Amino acid sequence: MRSGDVGQRTLLCFSHLRWAFVFQRPQHLMSRFAKTGEVVYWEEPLYLAQGEQPRLETRSCPVTGVIIAIPQLPPDESQATEHAMLRRLLDTYLLNVKHPVTRWYYTPMMLPFSEHVEASCVVYDCMDELANFLGAPPELLPLETRLFDQADLVFTGGYSLYEAKRARHGNIHPFPSSVDVAHFTAARTHAFDPDDQAHLPRPRLGFYGVVDERMNLALLAHLADARPHWSVMIVGPVVKINPADLPQRPNLHYLGGKTYDKLPAYLGAWDVALMPFAINDSTRFISPTKTPEYLAAGRPVVSTPITDVVRHYGKVGGVQIADTPEAFVAACDAALELAHGPSGWLEEVDGLLARMSWDRTFREMDELIALAIRTAEQVHPVVSPTSWPAERPQRYDVMVVGAGFAGAVMAERLANDGGKRVLVVDRRPHVAGNAFDRLDDAGVLIHQYGPHIFHTNSSDIVDYLSRFTEWRPYEHRVLADIDGLRVPMPINRTTLNLLYGLDLTTDEEAEAFLASRAEPVEPVVTSADVVISKVGRELYETFFQGYTRKQWGMDPSELDKSVTARVPTRTSEDDRYFTDSFQAMPLEGYTRMFERMLDHPNIDLLLGVDFEEARDAYPHDHLVFTGPIDEYFGHRYGKLPYRSLEFRHETVDREWFQPVAVVNFPSEDVPHTRITEYKHLTGQTAPRTSLTYEIPSATGDPYYPIPRPENQALFKRYEALALAARDVTFVGRLATYRYYNMDQVVGQALATYRRMSAAFAKHDLGDMAAPQLEPKLAVSAA
Repeated sequence: MRSGDVGQRTLLCFSHLRWAFVFQRPQHLMSRFAKTGEVVYWEEPLYLAQGEQPRLETRSCPVTGVIIAIPQLPPDESQATEHAMLRRLLDTYLLNVKHPVTRWYYTPMMLPFSEHVEASCVVYDCMDELANFLGAPPELLPLETRLFDQADLVFTGGYSLYEAKRARHGNIHPFPSSVDVAHFTAARTHAFDPDDQAHLPRPRLGFYGVVDERMNLALLAHLADARPHWSVMIVGPVVKINPADLPQRPNLHYLGGKTYDKLPAYLGAWDVALMPFAINDSTRFISPTKTPEYLAAGRPVVSTPITDVVRHYGKVGGVQIADTPEAFVAACDAALELAHGPSGWLEEVDGLLARMSWDRTFREMDELIALAIRTAEQVHPVVSPTSWPAERPQRYDVMVVGAGFAGAVMAERLANDGGKRVLVVDRRPHVAGNAFDRLDDAGVLIHQYGPHIFHTNSSDIVDYLSRFTEWRPYEHRVLADIDGLRVPMPINRTTLNLLYGLDLTTDEEAEAFLASRAEPVEPVVTSADVVISKVGRELYETFFQGYTRKQWGMDPSELDKSVTARVPTRTSEDDRYFTDSFQAMPLEGYTRMFERMLDHPNIDLLLGVDFEEARDAYPHDHLVFTGPIDEYFGHRYGKLPYRSLEFRHETVDREWFQPVAVVNFPSEDVPHTRITEYKHLTGQTAPRTSLTYEIPSATGDPYYPIPRPENQALFKRYEALALAARDVTFVGRLATYRYYNMDQVVGQALATYRRMSAAFAKHDLGDMAAPQLEPKLAVSAA
């Protein structure tokens, strides 16, 4: 059972980190939650003298109001006995708690004695991969699995950790390290130099934080030896490693732990801030809070190649990344020059930090918790189809936003199969969405928004669309222009023979040739990794690197592996772009197919009108939304990034322009990515031919979701809103922020309608208390 008042609650935070240890993520967040309700911060137990009885010590933090709860247990008890004692202490404390509880975990190890507590929401804030830390107990991973099963929400401390965990929970959101900018920018003008470092000569390079197995001690020693005239300060407690193992040098100074309020004073007297982390299991997923703190203090940063640091700060002017001891010293040299030079680099830093406040992180987490609570408690009434008369012009059963594949399929099924009265709204003045085609002045049927080639392995999808069109068989072929030489794309045996002047005659020879050039990459993460691991760097640079940079506005090494994984490499002479069992073009074009699909007495069209204008003007009981999901929610969390396209249509006074429908141009020396000649697609004959040049753009209509982890993470926030939205179903590419082929969109829409139809049928069977159709984001059935 779930119960809870979103407005008043007690947040019960279970943490392996003591409140007074180091002021970091838990302290920042719980301090802010304490402004809106009671926060109890439950620490690991302390142990009493033999014979003393268990008790709970509580105290209130005078600055934040957070209640710190410290269990006191007798020593030498079994784990089961300890859990029983902790459970009794917790239950006794909760007897005086009047508001619904939110359980918040920083460690799964506290689950056994607390999971019985009724909660309106269970949150797992996975700030670190604790299982990779020195001394991690063996039961941690099984308990984490249990916590994933119970959690309503999962947050991660960075994007690498999000990528590692995202498949384990359906409502997971990355929240990388934030920063209290005002606190640390004080270091830029701080005149006070703490006594324990005031006597140390400059230049000064410093680190603050916990000194444990994550610190590269050999790197510290190398730095001190390489630059003996530098003062290197290490500020922080030493834990889990023997202090005797710390390297000792005359210019290495271990100043011990400092309170959070003192850190700006130390930073203000440093020239460069250091992050000399070891690259090992314990640092694999970390997203160090100190990175933005150092930058807020106005100090250049030198770091080893921690994944999340490279990802988020690698291109920031004030951050140097170094992967060897020698490179680390050289990076420190460069950082010192930056520190003593013009301060213009701080403008970029300040713009970046403006979006990274703990206040913002708290607000977004708080919204997600409130949403999770409402979602768990809401019971939405289903609108009964039996209450919808056949004719009701004053009100539509369903408004469908978008007349592309997703919207048209949903409208057709709702009207034709479901008997609903449907209004289709599209801001464009035509149906068919991006598949819209038209006759141009030369009489050639061109695709207004670039070529659309239909292919699928689903006979069900073919059968469905065949109700509205006949087909013209067509197998798509593409050539790539490599300095004037046109070779098949995707790469096949013919490509290799033409490009390298070879005479490969068998699949085995071609496979051996590619294997000789392939460069092992482990793990395969980016689009660059996919190609280089298959065909090597030369073919990657020839066919993929420039094309991808133009298409996406970024290097393949910055994009998810799914981008280039879509394009196969073959050892045969098969030069077809697709190998699906069904490949064809609508005989009379896509637009005609859509017109037939939407030609139903129960369907009205409202074209050239924005959804926001029509939403209130045309009352409806349910909404099917196929537009950008972030637009539907007013870009509440910011815009989802898309790549757009510009199309330059031309007619040339010759019968044919190129030997195939599409020629790709991988070189960055030309602005367009490809040229399409449409008569190859349509089978038309005409004395002139029509072409389209495609030029990728950062602005314009949304076409391609940009496949990066942070973008998917942002979508997940909108997805959470969608899952709780009332009377709306989200379908299609833009609504689910996925790049689908046309057949996949059709399959997704058909599957979504089947679920809707099943829910309607259940209601017809008399279940008057049935909840509203869950507005789940449909997964492609294709």
